[in-house]
Amino acid sequence: MRIIVCLKPVPDPKHWNKLYLDPETKTLVREGVPSTINPLDKNALEEALRLREQHGGEVIIVSMAPPEMTPVLREALAMGADSAVLLSDRVFGGSDTLGTAYVLAEAVRAIGDFDLILCGNETIDSGTAQVGPFRIRSQTESGYRIVEVDPPMVLAVVKEINEPRYVTMMNILAAEEKEIRVWSSKDLSLTEPYVGLADSPTQMVDLFMPERHHKVEMLDQDIETQANELADRLHRLGFC
Repeated sequence: MRIIVCLKPVPDPKHWNKLYLDPETKTLVREGVPSTINPLDKNALEEALRLREQHGGEVIIVSMAPPEMTPVLREALAMGADSAVLLSDRVFGGSDTLGTAYVLAEAVRAIGDFDLILCGNETIDSGTAQVGPFRIRSQTESGYRIVEVDPPMVLAVVKEINEPRYVTMMNILAAEEKEIRVWSSKDLSLTEPYVGLADSPTQMVDLFMPERHHKVEMLDQDIETQANELADRLHRLGFC
């Protein structure tokens, strides 16, 4: 079984306080913020590894990201993936979900035959859930819907599917010997124009961070007076 896992490096949630928006491009500035594997993509990779353990075969990572995201791909290789393809080109920068899905699809065609493509259901940085929208077992209000299909196919997973495995130091050392192929736009048969920020069909009209206004007032009367004052203010504000 040959399985391709689409993986996206995302800003580490522990450092989201360092993120800010570029007022000109309306894009997220991530310089200086560590990256990690998108959590749901890690679930997709774990499921691919389990399928390989059951049926044999190969697990290939495909990711569209800048060259500095190579350590994130090494993390995926340390989990157990066999090899990785990094799609890296300034031409790809700022692509919307259509452009991203298009580049990934062309990379899959360049890789060749596959049985299964696995993606995370959505990413924690954009959360559009548009790049890998297909499911084999989808949750409904009353339970789950099961659909049987023959490969090749594309599936998107949710976090409930599994618990990603622990990576040991030996796994990390072994990952350094695994292959990461770097492909640019010249290595793909891109015939459509919608790649990159300027040519993406989806354009950001406006995006801004709201200003925070804090006002703190300390009540220093006795407890009973403070309680009455607080109740009165809440009442005037319409909370009670």
